[in-house]
Amino acid sequence: MHDALRINRQRLINRLERLGEIGALPGGGCCRLALTEEDRQGRELVIGWMHELGLQVSSDAMGNVFGLRPGAEDGPPVMTGSHIDTVRTGGIYDGNLGVLGGLEVIETLNEAGIVTRRPLCVAFFTNEEGARFAPDMMGSLVYVGGMSLEDARATQGIDDQYVGDCLDAIGAGGETPVGKPDVHAFVEVHIEQGPVLEESGITIGAVEKVQGISWQEFSFTGISNHAGTTPMRLRHDAGYAAMATGAFVRDLVNRIGGDQVGTVGAFDITPNLVNVVANHARFTVDLRNTDNSRLKQAEQELQAFVERLAEREGIEVEHRTLARFDLCPSTPGWSIAWKPPPGPSATLSCACPAAPATMHRCWLGSAPPA
Repeated sequence: MHDALRINRQRLINRLERLGEIGALPGGGCCRLALTEEDRQGRELVIGWMHELGLQVSSDAMGNVFGLRPGAEDGPPVMTGSHIDTVRTGGIYDGNLGVLGGLEVIETLNEAGIVTRRPLCVAFFTNEEGARFAPDMMGSLVYVGGMSLEDARATQGIDDQYVGDCLDAIGAGGETPVGKPDVHAFVEVHIEQGPVLEESGITIGAVEKVQGISWQEFSFTGISNHAGTTPMRLRHDAGYAAMATGAFVRDLVNRIGGDQVGTVGAFDITPNLVNVVANHARFTVDLRNTDNSRLKQAEQELQAFVERLAEREGIEVEHRTLARFDLCPSTPGWSIAWKPPPGPSATLSCACPAAPATMHRCWLGSAPPA
């Protein structure tokens, strides 16, 4: 009987679409930044579904939420889940699939009357995207003890609000202490967030490792001057320096090769006028690689370039690291035993790539097997 067990695909899609209505954008997608009113509404909806499925729901002081289904035996649960916060222009599947897919498995087991040997837990973690508060994966980082609750609460966001104040404002913080989790294993279902599997005609990817990530922020300060009357040799142009750094990042990642990628994501320039030399520019650089040594090489070369550029152009530089995570391999000896079911779906295929986006299973992988 268990071999024929199937989830209800349409029910899962309906839940994904319903959650996607919260923070929906006019042109498609949704914006549900961490610890906003939209996040509060999303939490309320998902927690309601957890209660409907008979899960024992709790939350910790960081606002991470857990829905527990008891097993035939006591002990640490097998956990699955992800996050429900989004970037400013997020989709309805990123993170949400991992959470709502877990709830669909729970409902399928309930309908079949199956009691698993180990307890099962569906979880979602606070501020995993890092779109409002850096670093990303903050909730799971606090959960495993990699960041103190005090430091997390003191983190200031892009809107100058603090995590702690926003947690309190939406009533997300619970009574369960944070720290090292007591979890048997963690399994996450996630969308690819890229075109590689689709381009290769592969249906399913079993992640072997999660790439390392480095988020850097640079602020350049120069001198504003008239665009027409200031000779090039006398300029201290923060805008030029920022754009030159962006061009260097593209050349750098192409030269390093392999899985190295780099992105200039956020970019602000002042005074942002057509006829004025910019006196200030702030921008971010996102570097990622599945090879830690190459990632460190990219960081070092970028920093050296910026220092040379600042000296040559006569500008001041401020720099800070927003997030820095090393490559995270899956637990040795763990793999997904998968075979296609009979019938038309037997055309499914599987590959074992490196994940091109950070996942909180990386932090959780430092505690239970993941």
